[in-house]
Amino acid sequence: MLAAAALGGLLFGPVFGVPALLPGLVVVLTTFGVAELCRRRPGLTPWRPLLVLGAGLLAVVETVLPGTTLGGLPTVASLSVLADGALHGWQRTLQSTWPALPEPRLVVFVPLLVLLAGLLGLELLHRTRPLLALVPALLVVVLSQAYAAASGLAAVLAGLALALFAALMVLFRRGGRVPVLVVPAVALGLAGAVAAGALHPTGRPVYSLRDDEPAPVPAASVASPLDDIAARLRTPAAPVFRYTAPEPVAAWPVAVFDDFDGANWRADTDFRRVGREIAPGPAVSAPVSRKSARVEVTGLTGPWLPSQTWPASVEGVPALVDEHRGTLVAERSAAGARYTVGWWEPETDAGALSDAALDPEAGLGGLREVPPDIDALAERVLPGLRPSFRSALALERFLAENYRLAVGTDLPTGHGWPQLRRFLVEDKRGTSEQFAAAYVVLARLQGIPARLVTGFRAPERPEPDGSFVVRNGNAAAWPEVAVTGVGWVALDPAAGAARSGTGTAGVAAAVARARAELPPDPQLQNPEITTDSSTEDSSVSGVDWLALALAAVVLLAVVALAWLAGVPAAVAVRTWRRRRRTGRDAVLGAWAEARDRLRAHGVAVTAGMTVRDLAAAAGPVADRTAVQGLGALARTVDVALWSGAAPPDAGGAAWTAVRAVREGLGRRPWRERLRAALNPAVLRPPR
Repeated sequence: MLAAAALGGLLFGPVFGVPALLPGLVVVLTTFGVAELCRRRPGLTPWRPLLVLGAGLLAVVETVLPGTTLGGLPTVASLSVLADGALHGWQRTLQSTWPALPEPRLVVFVPLLVLLAGLLGLELLHRTRPLLALVPALLVVVLSQAYAAASGLAAVLAGLALALFAALMVLFRRGGRVPVLVVPAVALGLAGAVAAGALHPTGRPVYSLRDDEPAPVPAASVASPLDDIAARLRTPAAPVFRYTAPEPVAAWPVAVFDDFDGANWRADTDFRRVGREIAPGPAVSAPVSRKSARVEVTGLTGPWLPSQTWPASVEGVPALVDEHRGTLVAERSAAGARYTVGWWEPETDAGALSDAALDPEAGLGGLREVPPDIDALAERVLPGLRPSFRSALALERFLAENYRLAVGTDLPTGHGWPQLRRFLVEDKRGTSEQFAAAYVVLARLQGIPARLVTGFRAPERPEPDGSFVVRNGNAAAWPEVAVTGVGWVALDPAAGAARSGTGTAGVAAAVARARAELPPDPQLQNPEITTDSSTEDSSVSGVDWLALALAAVVLLAVVALAWLAGVPAAVAVRTWRRRRRTGRDAVLGAWAEARDRLRAHGVAVTAGMTVRDLAAAAGPVADRTAVQGLGALARTVDVALWSGAAPPDAGGAAWTAVRAVREGLGRRPWRERLRAALNPAVLRPPR
């Protein structure tokens, strides 16, 4: 029972990592020690719940909260963290990225759950049926799966371990004898698991409680960074932040906007506390490399923190992250923040990027009430080109070559339909704010998944100390397009209009080379649609070897389940039907049952044998109890067959003798009993 509780705690591994959950094992060992002490000293039994609770809490404090103790003893701080973790730790964990930071206030609720399951299970074990004692541990398992559902081999092993714990509890309670329905129940459970796995729509994401628990964003009301671009450009020399990085950085995104209502751009943010490390998004299947930089904020007053498209970690400041957009915000004001940010950089080259398809799963919203002039312009921009990264570059070049970047003090502002119409159709002059918003609008009208990003371009030259100072003049907006396998890729039509913005490394360098190699508009062609050679080979041969292999595995599994479940189930049904007989037939049914039980254990039986012949043949296999039971059965059979009429209690006496035979056979080694339970020969009548 305690092992099942420990397993429930370890199944939180995807949330915290297994090493952070080892205190749960210490709690289980402590609970076991206290339970054994109470068993050996019966006088302590009434105090067992309090002793288990006290010892378990002490184990939690010593393993999870050693920094709060004084001389190894709990303090008020220890109790405060325990209470806070029990009440709020579970919720903060759901609001974090996973694996979460193994902070005491977060992780402490898991060993507390293990302790509670062990305490309740121990009391149920001594007061009710053994399987009921597993219920608290199973509830911990269910809760762990509601956090992060196990899958694949881990799920199979966890399920088998729980089944093993339950079987051992039943075996120990019954003195090592296996109930007749245990094997078919386990077999049917396995068959149900296989069927559920086959019928479950594997493409659907698994539900988690964290889906409904985003982290609360800072309450301070701040202006959108997109609205600040024009104001920042009026004081270009003012510093905003400083960073130091071992490798070049192309740009620093601050906020991502993907919803446009015709007047404003918004982001449906879903922030979480930054955990130990954030994996690249599911849209990135290309190889990635880890990058990092040290950032010191000086000129940002809101919560926004400079970040990258695929952040991996943040150290030095409590931060929230939108995993889908890469946006970082400080839990408090970002002013004066110093932190180290790590991120993932997809690895690609210009050739692969130029021919890459766009990601149709980007899931961006549509546009509302598009002005006719803009709709007509979108139809003329990319005639005959399908949505692809090549057409995305062509759209970038169209804006860079046909529109002017506004400079000076009289800068246009705004990004709604009126401002975009004036920019695209009338004066064709704007800041990066209008360039980026116009690009996203035209791209979506052409079926290109694009979103709007605002942030800062990286300075071209470092300071004398090697750091880079980002100033207001570096503020900009740019579009990003969703490329299959690479994720979101930044473009910059406004930088192209200013004859700058070449990439320096990573994806930015690949984009710069692909941009330089883009053919002139008259020579633009759609990229060829390639098909997977393995798919062609499979269709030509007409044989799907993977499907055949899966079919063979399923067939073998069905045969094995039919044997493992069918034989015990058929024997159980036959026994049930024999026991329903009455009078002389009940005695004959008991005789047939004893005969078949001994046949299953290898006793040679023929059709003409009497009960006494069977007792003599069973001597080398069965013990004395079974032989005596056969003797009693022989006397009952003689009375029933030769007295002319069976006594009223003859059936009960015969089946009592059969029970003695079964008890005698139940003392044989477990391998012999398992072999007998699965012996299909007993389903045929003796020859």
